Amino acid sequence: MTILETIQSEFHAAYPRLASGKYIHILMVRHSQSFPVFQTDGVLNVARTQAGLKTSDAMSRLVMFKRKQITPERLAGRELLRSLDLTSAIKGTENFCEYNGEDSCKKCPDCILYGFAIGDSGSERSKVYSDSAFSLSSYETSHKSFTFNAPYEGGTMSEGGQMRSAINELDHVLPEVSFPTVETLRDLTYEGFIYVLGNLMRTRRYGAQESRTGTMKNHIVGIVMADGEIFSNLHLTQALYDALKGDLQAPIDVIRQQATTVINALLDQEPVRKSQIIMGEALESLLAEVGAIYQDDAQLKAMMSTLYQQTRTYAETYGALMKKGKK
Repeated sequence: MTILETIQSEFHAAYPRLASGKYIHILMVRHSQSFPVFQTDGVLNVARTQAGLKTSDAMSRLVMFKRKQITPERLAGRELLRSLDLTSAIKGTENFCEYNGEDSCKKCPDCILYGFAIGDSGSERSKVYSDSAFSLSSYETSHKSFTFNAPYEGGTMSEGGQMRSAINELDHVLPEVSFPTVETLRDLTYEGFIYVLGNLMRTRRYGAQESRTGTMKNHIVGIVMADGEIFSNLHLTQALYDALKGDLQAPIDVIRQQATTVINALLDQEPVRKSQIIMGEALESLLAEVGAIYQDDAQLKAMMSTLYQQTRTYAETYGALMKKGKK
């Protein structure tokens, strides 16, 4: 029996109207592999926090706001749905769905799982809970300011004797900066879990200017199924900071190993019932099984089609389509 088969009983057969205490926590370390830009109003987002749970010194940390995490993952999922002809980017077609717009379909997996709010047209609360992530290392050691320019097509800054002054400066996150993160899924079906987990595994670029830089890897270190929410991103980051004893430039494999130990210790302190804790070899097997699903066209299409029918049924029974009487 595969790991996925052993956990299928943890999920709903259909999406319920009310919360029923089925939480899946995906614990990971987001690790920069180029120069992402996480900024608001032209500067990197920074917060002053306590360094660790046992280290009372204050430090400035880079912040990866919720939308900087969720938006690229949603777009990866929406791209997949369009590639399988489950949704459409062509206005006027039956399955047309506009991202964050008045014309969102209100029934596809993206709309129902990640939520939407469209004024009087209805809303749906997200079933994917996320929060701001904080860098493990300090702001001072995790960023660098780069000067860039915009040359003419000839490759120079001058054209016809005229010099272009399109030179600017922008702060970037450095490579190999870690952001410990907990992403929580509430009351999902098995197919919905595969969809959201697949989005995490397949998303490679985050932040502004993501077509030119911003490559990151989501190192998933644990999946916990429980009847309530667990610790925050900042709490996990501070606990991991203490465990590393200041060695914040450690290789990602060391950080992952320490994160596994820290997570187990923190879970022992949480007032929730834990039905499944998947780490180590079991987790690697599960991720390999999910990867195999995404590599199998027929299996993937069948699973995502089932998910689409589940979210459409939910929308027509409890959601925005039911309120408008649409079919």
